[in-house]
Amino acid sequence: MQSYAGSVNAPEFPSGLTWVNTDRPLRMADLQGRIVLLDFWTFC
Repeated sequence: MQSYAGSVNAPEFPSGLTWVNTDRPLRMADLQGRIVLLDFWTFC
């Protein structure tokens, strides 16, 4: 099994996004070393 850890950096979040359940926009540096679950949803 091949590991991709550390071989590709995630891009920074675009500015101007609307964030839910956080007091400020997040940066990739804020999430370093943490497990992150992203939940994409729509009103449709």
